Amino acid sequence: MSNLKSTIESLLFVSNKPFSIKKLSQIVKVKEVEIEKEIQELIKKYNGDLNKGIQIIKNGSQYQMATNPQNAEIIQNFLKEEITGELSRPSLETLTIIAYRGPITKPELEQIRGINCGLILRNLLIKGLIETREDKKLNQIFYTITFDFIRYLGINDIKELPDYDKLSKNKSLEEFLKGI
Repeated sequence: MSNLKSTIESLLFVSNKPFSIKKLSQIVKVKEVEIEKEIQELIKKYNGDLNKGIQIIKNGSQYQMATNPQNAEIIQNFLKEEITGELSRPSLETLTIIAYRGPITKPELEQIRGINCGLILRNLLIKGLIETREDKKLNQIFYTITFDFIRYLGINDIKELPDYDKLSKNKSLEEFLKGI
């Protein structure tokens, strides 16, 4: 791999879950020893300067990017606003697709929406409106709505959504979203 450190850094940045060396090794198809070496260099890069906004944290054998603890109060205030604030149109569209088509993978979701949904998914996860389920057999993550989302809508079952049977089974959902 031409720039392994950059690849690992990107994966740590976009993931909302920590990575093990083994998992990173499987994803980038490089030996674990090489992954470990690059992670240690990234830790020196990020954690060596206390003025950086991002750090790499380690919990057991798991690694994840996180904000600098010195910025905790500002980050908490910002996230509180994000969690309680209104949903943007792209977030609503993404949430609608997950509600009608879930469980759904990120690539399937992006195929329907036609754009990268990583940040939108992260925000919906933070707001507690969606959750992930990992299928270890398929080695994929699926997104589904949460009980909080169902409760927020005031329904008892996701099938109570308008035209659920029709929109959950065919291309009508894509047509519906284009009309919004």
